[in-house]
Amino acid sequence: MSMAVETFGFFMAALGLLMLGVTLPNSYWRVSTVHGSVITTNTIFENLWYSCATDSLGVSNCWEFPSMLALSGYIQACRALMITAILLGFLGLFLSIMGLRCTTIGSMVLSRKAKLAAIAGALHMLAGVCGMVAISWYAFNITREFFDPLYPGTKYELGPALYLGWSASLLSILGGICLCSTCCCSPDEDPAASAHLPYKASGSVVPFAASKEEGDSSFGKYGKNAYV
Repeated sequence: MSMAVETFGFFMAALGLLMLGVTLPNSYWRVSTVHGSVITTNTIFENLWYSCATDSLGVSNCWEFPSMLALSGYIQACRALMITAILLGFLGLFLSIMGLRCTTIGSMVLSRKAKLAAIAGALHMLAGVCGMVAISWYAFNITREFFDPLYPGTKYELGPALYLGWSASLLSILGGICLCSTCCCSPDEDPAASAHLPYKASGSVVPFAASKEEGDSSFGKYGKNAYV
């Protein structure tokens, strides 16, 4: 695998981690607009931590969710998945820095750096999957409540934070795939492995004992008159 693909995968995974970090505290996970007169028109938006309302004059009020145990189960699960995705992304970013072939840390051989890069790629892919599951689960509940005619609460729509999170998860997965391709590196590319090749004697060398016996046997083939 070329070093350019490995470096490109690292930057994609790092960008995906950054976007996941921006998605988590973003306020616009779901948005609802209540239309009425100019005075009563307001916008309600929520994320995993709090809910806010803004009126037509631009005055906004936010309040945090009172109790974690009183929340819906999918919100608690989305919180856990997003935090797990960010932690896995940070760990993968650290390992990928050590595993890149363009970085030099100690006297690490190429085969070991390839293994570290592959582990980092697997962590980035797992982080992207966690983020994708969390955001898709949250979006599924929004659409289910929106199209349910018997749902009595406020109906929300998909916020811009969800699209940002989907893009971040996809970048993390693609970056992890590029980093995981380093495990396909052949052992011949490792200079440390090629420096310790076992010595093999040349097949053209004839043992001395064998040549002596051959000379003795050839001497007997001719008579004494041949040397006169």
